[in-house]
Amino acid sequence: MSAFNCILVANRGEIACRILRTVRDLGYRSVAVYSAADGDSRHLQLADESLCIGPAQVNQSYLNIPAIIDAAKRTGADAIHPGYGFLSENAEFAEACAQANICFIGPSVNAIRLMGSKRLSKIAMLAAGVPCIPGYEGAAQDDDTLSSQAQAIGYPVMIKASAGGGGRGMRLVSEPSELLPQLRSARSEALAAFGSDELILEKALLRPRHVEVQVFGDQQGNLVHLGERDCSVQRRHQKVIEEAPCPVMTTELRQRMCEAALKAAASVDYCGAGTVEFMLDERGSFYFLEMNTRLQVEHPVTEMLTGVDLVAWQIRVAQGQTLPLQQAQIALQGHAIEVRLYAEDATRGFLPQTGQIRCWQPADLPGVRIDHGLQQGQTISPFYDPLLAKLIAHGNCREAARLKLIRALEQSVLLGVVANQRFLINLLHSTAFTSGEATTALVTELFAADPSLLPQRPSSNELAIAAALLYQHSAQRFTMAGWSNSASLPSRYLLEHAGEVYAVYISQKAPATPGLLQACVDDQRLELKLPDLDQPQCWIELEAVRYPLAYRVDGDQLWLKGDNGSLALRNVSQRPANTAQSSDSGNLYAPMDGAIVSILASEGEQVCRGQLLMVMEAMKMEHQLKAGCDGVIASVAVSAGQQVRHRQRLVEISP
Repeated sequence: MSAFNCILVANRGEIACRILRTVRDLGYRSVAVYSAADGDSRHLQLADESLCIGPAQVNQSYLNIPAIIDAAKRTGADAIHPGYGFLSENAEFAEACAQANICFIGPSVNAIRLMGSKRLSKIAMLAAGVPCIPGYEGAAQDDDTLSSQAQAIGYPVMIKASAGGGGRGMRLVSEPSELLPQLRSARSEALAAFGSDELILEKALLRPRHVEVQVFGDQQGNLVHLGERDCSVQRRHQKVIEEAPCPVMTTELRQRMCEAALKAAASVDYCGAGTVEFMLDERGSFYFLEMNTRLQVEHPVTEMLTGVDLVAWQIRVAQGQTLPLQQAQIALQGHAIEVRLYAEDATRGFLPQTGQIRCWQPADLPGVRIDHGLQQGQTISPFYDPLLAKLIAHGNCREAARLKLIRALEQSVLLGVVANQRFLINLLHSTAFTSGEATTALVTELFAADPSLLPQRPSSNELAIAAALLYQHSAQRFTMAGWSNSASLPSRYLLEHAGEVYAVYISQKAPATPGLLQACVDDQRLELKLPDLDQPQCWIELEAVRYPLAYRVDGDQLWLKGDNGSLALRNVSQRPANTAQSSDSGNLYAPMDGAIVSILASEGEQVCRGQLLMVMEAMKMEHQLKAGCDGVIASVAVSAGQQVRHRQRLVEISP
């Protein structure tokens, strides 16, 4: 095949930005596509051209095959890189590209179709002699068959969407009474996410390691591996931390596992980047889990360990060129760890978050790479996965990489949207991770009581700084309006955070010293020196110690980089006293922007606290909404399929 002239990237967010970087570096012309919700996204600025391919909903934009093929034709793109997710493992899309004489930068249609089905791929791997977890991968999908098969396998069992990934359509079932409800839930989520509700069952391995092998093939039949990655730290079967090499890997185990991965790839004549995933038990036995026929989210870990640009390799082999390195030439050096920065609130059950990015300043540290698709002013919508960025650190040993990554998380500033920074930092500090003993059970069994998962009261220091900043901005507005006097002192500020209101008193330090204030929080007195807001780098002095300051103020709303990440505070000082506290009663409100999937209660029905009332879909996941009190449904304000906004009232409950 001749060299490409123009490559269209059929994706969004951080992976689109990452691919576009290599496309540009290799000298190709590039095209980005976007939905109506992504008109302010960073990846559009990195491409030579961009086209809108439809509305915000993924099935009308990023999953719209005719629209993407049409965009490639209109811009003269002769190749399409699908990234990960969306259409990256869609055989019909690869076929459509071939029919349009456009190169699909990925494996063959046959490999995608086979490995895209957990059921069919497991049958093929058993035939190829690759070790697999005992389970059921038959064609019969009725409840009776699955129930009898689960009984034969023995509980606990794992339900998995055959076409799935990212933890969607996956359920752990501990006893027979749980099976049917979990089957219904898994089918529903799988159908919405992947267009197929086909399931498989497997014997549940409760405390395994999740270890995967990066493989790469070319059209000449050459196959190599680039070592393994340990992806054991997960939440709801979604990877949170990935590292390489695996902390418990031995030379003998690596050889056996990588040989099995190459055997799996060879059985389907694999070409391009692929990942063979295994479960590794405490005895050192491993079992085939699935093969991802695309670039992985965690591919930067391997790139930092090997010095290889995997996207450049993908483009190279798609043009018919041979792999640039043979197996003996691939060396693993040092240690690399990656974390995923998500727009989610760990203190509220990891509820996805939406909003506008008020400030984004990724850390700039040696040995640290940050892949992201963010820019200031961008809106994080409810339509897509909540992944915001990936932070990857490389060091000459595991401990060096771990410390660098913690520092990068602490120094990166994200304001406007709640993210999981503190959760990631605490995970990296945990004894289980530090010792290299983390399994897939780490988050659920050993981390459940971590402070990052519990609502945190703003510290006295944070409240004092917030009140001082609001005072300074108030004084600045007086000056700009032509008043000769500043905001009056002493001043009382009522600051609302997560429904709670905190009082802070600001006064001039006696004797009066320009720029010096005193804050009183819960009978604690703190001395502050206000920052110079005209300077590009803001610092504030608190109790004679200088701190770098990252914040944004918009009206009565203030976002502050605090001890636990982004802290959102609202100035409610002007509210009437009897309305300063929240009074939501037992009514049900939307916890985020999203769409109502189903309604399970009707007007006049008597309900009890904790009863499931609705199922809501946001950021590609289903969320159960439950009653907050005992009572009677007075009204249901929404219907199934309706898009709703954060804090919109859904159900009125009369206690």
